[in-house]
Amino acid sequence: MSEINLAKLKPAIEKFVPLGRSGLMPALHAAQNLYGWLPEPVAAEIARTLRIPLADVHGVIEFYSMYYNQPTGKNVIRVCTDPACALRDADGILNRHCEKHGLKPHQTHPELDLTIEPSPCLGLCDLAPAVLTTRGDLALEDFNADNAYRPESIVGGSLRLLTKNCGGDETTSLDKYGGYAALEKTKAMSREEVVNEIKASGLVGRGGAAFPTGIKWEGALKAESDAKYVICNADESEPGTFKDRILMLDDPHLMIEGMCIAAYAIGASKGYIYIRGEYPYIVPVLENAVNEAKAAGYLEGFDVEIRVGAGAYICGEETALFESIEGKRGFPRVKPPFPTTHGVFGKPTVINNVETLSNVPLIVSMGSAEYRKIGTEKSPGPKLFCVSGDVEKPGVYEVAFGATLREVLEMAGGVTGGKALKSVLFGGAAGAFATSEHLDVKMTFEDLRSVGLPLGSGVVMVFDETRDMRDVLKRLGHFFAHESCGKCYPCQMGTRRQMEILDRVAEGKILKEDFIRLQDVGWTMTDASLCGLGQTAASAVLSAMKLWPEIFVEGQKSKVS
Repeated sequence: MSEINLAKLKPAIEKFVPLGRSGLMPALHAAQNLYGWLPEPVAAEIARTLRIPLADVHGVIEFYSMYYNQPTGKNVIRVCTDPACALRDADGILNRHCEKHGLKPHQTHPELDLTIEPSPCLGLCDLAPAVLTTRGDLALEDFNADNAYRPESIVGGSLRLLTKNCGGDETTSLDKYGGYAALEKTKAMSREEVVNEIKASGLVGRGGAAFPTGIKWEGALKAESDAKYVICNADESEPGTFKDRILMLDDPHLMIEGMCIAAYAIGASKGYIYIRGEYPYIVPVLENAVNEAKAAGYLEGFDVEIRVGAGAYICGEETALFESIEGKRGFPRVKPPFPTTHGVFGKPTVINNVETLSNVPLIVSMGSAEYRKIGTEKSPGPKLFCVSGDVEKPGVYEVAFGATLREVLEMAGGVTGGKALKSVLFGGAAGAFATSEHLDVKMTFEDLRSVGLPLGSGVVMVFDETRDMRDVLKRLGHFFAHESCGKCYPCQMGTRRQMEILDRVAEGKILKEDFIRLQDVGWTMTDASLCGLGQTAASAVLSAMKLWPEIFVEGQKSKVS
């Protein structure tokens, strides 16, 4: 290995020094952009500069999949191999890329300066198969750089409230957005009045947990502290979910205005947008939008900082995200205490996802009473559904809560090629399967719950009659085994055992009692895991066992294994 020149490292990470430990991940990103990877001397220099134990620096590097502690190529091609992309020959694309360049997955070719690796969901499910390249000239053959770095998605539905500025080929500027009128209206109200308006709207989190937003804000408002924070959770990593990507790329000011209103409501002076590392093309869009808002005076007294993740699904869990911002591995915290009193840096924190915050300016502008006229009594407001898989027009569809699955699928052009529907994965990898029997179920929290389906993050992943569900389950098993943080034993060991059994199912090598083992592992993870990842890692598998017990019978072999 050639000697590492550290002279250029100091100016690259100098601005992160005042942040201390919290500056670790930005410093690692800056260093990796310089050197292509994070060699030992670089890690040691960052540790010395930020005054962090070297062991902790290595712990962070090894925790996040997008940091490299071994030499890697100037260009890194990531091929998504999760379910939606697998339906579009993702494995074949990965193999062809490897064969073309004489590589194996995860291998680097020194002469071509290239690394090729399979990847968990890239958030481009509607454009499957998804291939993303980073750190390079984007001149690689067979790679559509324009499509990857300015993805243009279908945006439709019966409503265009949250998505009124979405679906084009340009980002909505502040001039086109029209200014932060809802924020100005907010400032004429007291903090309590703003919180009460959000409570009256019935808005709940759109990231999957569905916790009442107003209750969360009220807790942070009442908490006494010298500092409070607002965080936008843009770590959209659930397989099948891509709505936040579209909102941020096409209309970032809607989300930023929502953050500003939240900051005013609770008295916060600092905000973070934590965006997943697989969305590098959105970072400059957000930086420009924040600068526009700052120049227009909308961020007076409220500083917004963009933090970029590094490939860890677990950081979508709110407390793991806090740990990441603080410069640590993304391990979930034990609750209580809750974020509204002990959030990031131990201070009161409101954390909402992109779609939730995008609802806030709408509520303030139209008033909670008018907002509640959209949707149903128990599930008010508009909802974005991410439709992918075997449909004619994959994309984001905005509807009022209460639309049926049949209606949404019709908006998306129906099942591809006129084939019959086999199943729909609701809620993403952590969701459950529906069948044609559920086509007329209303897509609300209460109606879906009554038939054992989670609304989740709005995933509607469609599989036609020709698909072998064993392959889908195998990929879900691999996803959770890869993404488990390992902090708690039920999830660490359970996701591994679940993956091993699902591999046997796909290969037709089922052992006696595997059906019972799979159930035992699933319910143990559900009941005993520390956070939502482990608690839902078996949800889709357990639902499949009820719907298709025959595929878990010994001797049945997957057609696509």
